Amino acid sequence: MYRIMLADDEGIVIDSLKFIIEKEFGDLCEIQYAKTGRSVIELAESFRPDIAVMDIQMPGINGIDAIKEIKKSNSSTVFIVMSAYDKFDYAQEAISLGVLEYITKPMERKRILAILKKAMGIIDREKEKRKRELLVKEKLETVVPIIESGLISNILLQEHFEEDIENYKTLLGIDSGYAYMVAVVCGDEQQGNHMTNAVGSSVRMQNHYQEVRTILKEYFNCYVGSVMANKLAVLVPYEKEAMDYNERIELIEKAREAVRYLRKRTDISFRIGFGSVGEMRDMADSYTQALRVLVESTGSVAHVDDLPIRCEYAGDYPIKLEKRLFEEIENGEINNATASAKSFFDWMMESGSGLMDIRLKVLEFVLWSEHIAYEKGGMTYQLNIRSDYLPGIMSIEDPERLRLWFTDKIAEACRNIQSKRSEKSGSVIEEAMRYIRENYNRDISLDEVSREVNISPYYFSKLFKDSTEQNFIEYLTNLRMDKAKELLLTTDSSMKEICSMVGYADPNYFSRIFKKNIGVTPTEYKENKGDTVG
Repeated sequence: MYRIMLADDEGIVIDSLKFIIEKEFGDLCEIQYAKTGRSVIELAESFRPDIAVMDIQMPGINGIDAIKEIKKSNSSTVFIVMSAYDKFDYAQEAISLGVLEYITKPMERKRILAILKKAMGIIDREKEKRKRELLVKEKLETVVPIIESGLISNILLQEHFEEDIENYKTLLGIDSGYAYMVAVVCGDEQQGNHMTNAVGSSVRMQNHYQEVRTILKEYFNCYVGSVMANKLAVLVPYEKEAMDYNERIELIEKAREAVRYLRKRTDISFRIGFGSVGEMRDMADSYTQALRVLVESTGSVAHVDDLPIRCEYAGDYPIKLEKRLFEEIENGEINNATASAKSFFDWMMESGSGLMDIRLKVLEFVLWSEHIAYEKGGMTYQLNIRSDYLPGIMSIEDPERLRLWFTDKIAEACRNIQSKRSEKSGSVIEEAMRYIRENYNRDISLDEVSREVNISPYYFSKLFKDSTEQNFIEYLTNLRMDKAKELLLTTDSSMKEICSMVGYADPNYFSRIFKKNIGVTPTEYKENKGDTVG
């Protein structure tokens, strides 16, 4: 159905156009008309035409000015100007307004129909485009919550692959340098700092998830995770490194209003906690803070900056440098971590700290670095391994020697993180190969060897292949073939005895395997005294 509006002060023109259109297009078109500039503008507001055939000279507001007004509220209308005046100025202004055609009276039926069909084609394409856009939007409405949930899950689980988080941010159009986390907790009712019936209310919140998500997005420019028990984790991108007092007050008031509205719409009680602003890598801590402020308070809304639940750093303490240092240690970045350790030591020296304070801080950092190395590097902890640290550090009077001790220990922790995993993997493979060498003469299996080294068969198989560039069967077969060749050339044992001595029960099967791997049968190999290929 095409809505066509006719604007002309001559009744005979309107009647003629209606007759032509109805005869050609029948019920495909709904036609309305007006005879003055003002009435055509008013009609356009209510009728919202797809196509408007406009005369230039009409009582009151002329056709050109009427088009300008109509376009303000009906930008998609296709305009056709039809006038008895063949004036260049009119035509030029009509073209500047995006009019499809400017035709002069008297009109020709064929030309009118051709222009109308052209206009209908434009309308059809726009409708199809709009349909596709709505379809894409509909699909995005399904996909975007999954992407948002994926981002927040990666943040809370402290995903190691920053590329994945960056991909999520790109897909969601997040370009802010900072953010903060919000914890939304629900229950039947609030009793002190506790929400009752967490299990039942979590089911109800799941049923209301889309509505809750929409409401949260109306109140905060946020990204909402999936329901976790009776909680929702919400990420709010932020442009600044910290939130000032007035913004915090405004945020709390907005959250209180959101809590009331959520209760009204879902009949579920809610509490909202806010964590601190920080970089994306700090959002797991921000969410922990958001949950903790709800435990430490009894209000429906709580903000971390209102409660003394986190460590505050005095003066110009380089907290960012400290965080970066331990991130570099955790990643085994020796050069970067050493440089950060030197920078931190420089700061301590420049701050005027006493040598004892510096010693204690150095010892604190070294012990924590090694704690990371034990956890991340798969090292074996021994209680007395650091017994000389305290007397050693207390005996150092020269700051430069203390700096060197500090950076050496940090570098050592990084090296342990880099190497211990591969060392441990290497020792596992060495142990497995030793076991195979000692037991190749019997029917051993991958499962048996993996059990011996206390690793799952799946992981052991992958580890063995990565380390030896052979799978377990290939390695065992090659070992048995080497032993068989040796026995064939150095002993007078029978073929059956050699077969048994290298772990095969069936001489025929042994002979086939030998020929497949060596190129000749065991008998041929023995007769030629090993001169054949092998």
